[in-house]
Amino acid sequence: MCLIGFFLAQMSFGQSTDILRVEYLNIPENDTGIKTQRYKFLFNLPIKLNEKKDYLVTGLEYNRFDVGYSQNFPFDQSELNRFHVIDLNLGFITKWNENWNFVGIFTPRLASNFTNGVQTSDLFLNATATLWKENQQASKPFRIVLGLSYNSTTGLPIPLPLISYYRRFHPKWSYTLGIPRSRFEYHPSPKHTFGFTLLLDGYFINIQNDIALPDNQIGSRISLSALVGAFGYQYHLSKRASLFALVGRSIEQIGELRNDDRSAVFLLNEEANLYIRTGFKISIF
Repeated sequence: MCLIGFFLAQMSFGQSTDILRVEYLNIPENDTGIKTQRYKFLFNLPIKLNEKKDYLVTGLEYNRFDVGYSQNFPFDQSELNRFHVIDLNLGFITKWNENWNFVGIFTPRLASNFTNGVQTSDLFLNATATLWKENQQASKPFRIVLGLSYNSTTGLPIPLPLISYYRRFHPKWSYTLGIPRSRFEYHPSPKHTFGFTLLLDGYFINIQNDIALPDNQIGSRISLSALVGAFGYQYHLSKRASLFALVGRSIEQIGELRNDDRSAVFLLNEEANLYIRTGFKISIF
């Protein structure tokens, strides 16, 4: 379960339908003595290319992770306190046929603690291709997204599936089923949405100075994967813009040091955590 969660969390991280997002995540200290805070900024700019409504999308996403430790490990932890992930997004959106739209995204990523500036081992290449169909004018509006995502941080040499099916089956109720996120929502008014979300989250980041571990192992990467269940609330400022908050708990979670072959060499954390996320977003959905 944790291995699958790691693959899917890394696949989904950085793939977003938001035009603008400012977000704060707090994972408080658990029994292993580790706490994590994440600060996210994302901006995507769609540029209309022609009257066919083809769009070029360029964007940037930045994540900063601050990690704290109240317990000592058998190695120097000074390399593991702050991490950065920088994504550059280059995408293309076009009408595939009468019913479907095509979205392709290429995402070079720098993910590192940047102790010694930028190095080649900090660079990862990711790509996503999806088909998207929706009908918001139907009596029960729906949206289908089917695609593939290749993420070099998973260690798998094949694209992995992205699936999402949304249905507004009642004026005040809707659901989304898919990978990496599913949710069930209640809409009491146009301004308010309450819901339960099941999502995958995580990261895979280069450590520039290798860490010497017991048993002659070397840690050169750090990863976190989590399957999270959370209750959420959105206050809609407009059709696309909203303030949001999620409060929940990880169901499965694992944090590890990995070697250059991406094999786990030291377990940092496998205890469940609280999960608190809040922010502002402007989204195309």
